[in-house]
Amino acid sequence: MPGSPTSIQILATVLFAVAVLHTFFVKRFAHWAHRYPKGSVAENLLHFLAETEVVFGVWAAVLVAGIALLKGSVSGAVAYVESLNYTEAKFVFVVMVVAATRPVVQLAESVIGGVARLLPLPRPVAVYAAALGVGPLLGSFITEPAAMTLLALVLKRRYFDRGIGTRLAYATLGLLFVNVSIGGVLTHFAAPPVLMVAGEWGWGTGHMILHFGWRAVLACGVSTAGTVLVFRRELAAVTLDDAAPRPMPVWLTGVHVGFLALVVMLAHHPDVFFGAFMIFLGLVHATREYQDALKLKEGLLVGFFLAGLVTLGSLQEYWLKPLIQGLGGSALFFGATGLTAVTDNAALTYLGSLVKGLSDPLKYALVAGAVTGGGLTVIANAPNPAGVGILQGARVFRGEGISPLLLLAGAAGPTIVAILAFWIVPGPR
Repeated sequence: MPGSPTSIQILATVLFAVAVLHTFFVKRFAHWAHRYPKGSVAENLLHFLAETEVVFGVWAAVLVAGIALLKGSVSGAVAYVESLNYTEAKFVFVVMVVAATRPVVQLAESVIGGVARLLPLPRPVAVYAAALGVGPLLGSFITEPAAMTLLALVLKRRYFDRGIGTRLAYATLGLLFVNVSIGGVLTHFAAPPVLMVAGEWGWGTGHMILHFGWRAVLACGVSTAGTVLVFRRELAAVTLDDAAPRPMPVWLTGVHVGFLALVVMLAHHPDVFFGAFMIFLGLVHATREYQDALKLKEGLLVGFFLAGLVTLGSLQEYWLKPLIQGLGGSALFFGATGLTAVTDNAALTYLGSLVKGLSDPLKYALVAGAVTGGGLTVIANAPNPAGVGILQGARVFRGEGISPLLLLAGAAGPTIVAILAFWIVPGPR
């Protein structure tokens, strides 16, 4: 029957579904690991399977092996892998490492601290409000992966490692993921789901601000204010570490920001930005007295996660594309919001860009829905694994990792606010 999925596509869909289910059981794998002697093969294997970032990479490896078997040759599987574009995975790795360096983190903390001083709130509450209300909007300029990395580092040190409760931790995690997902839409180059369609559809920064940006500012502000209101007493009781950091040379901060900007400018040219990254590593080594240990492991794990998502997700077009084509305005918006929870929102909008003759209202519905649902799960938005990689070892999670179900619950409120801002509130679309 014409148009029927191939055996490879069916295998990819089955493995994709298994990988999604696996993400909901990572905490269970961590529990099972404790039943075995420390250092045993079983304990190490279960701890490995409990790492969220390896999930899609592991099942992508199974897919590649399956393709080799179905095609009867390793070269067929290699050809499939080489046909894919892993630029986003490489970009997120590099930008995450650069953004997590001490000079950049201290600069971000200075900006957040400056905004916090303007708020008539107790210091711990004001810093929290500034970090989650204003910080995600920085993603429109330094890219969402960079914003996620910076904010996760700031929040981990100031809140997640300071004895906050589980409810506040997951409310904060959900708020962070949703706000970062929508906070990158003030420009056309910073949010992966926007980046996938901006060139094809002729969207520039002016278009993004008019149709998306002000809604993102509204949603970030309302969601953050609501969370602060609910948890104000617990937040006020947090003791912040306000010890003055070691003075950072202005020139070094400027050079780091310059490298970050260069990587963003070269986002579509991995061979070039990797060359710049090698030079950056040399600079970090030469100025090591002003540096912390580079987040290479965290960056590599997140890159591996996204590469696995690309490997599995690229074969889902046969069912995703007809689904997008068959939906109207509201159905497409809410469908995209829901689908984003089980597939990367950039992959979703990319498939939408392949649909010829899509009207402007449907284009808006697709992208708005994709960014609205970007905080519901770890796999919904490319920067989310970066946040998980940094925060899952925080004191509040007690070494058990992050629960996907509790993340979903924590993101529900901010997602509803985003739905109201992007779909219910009148204005240009």
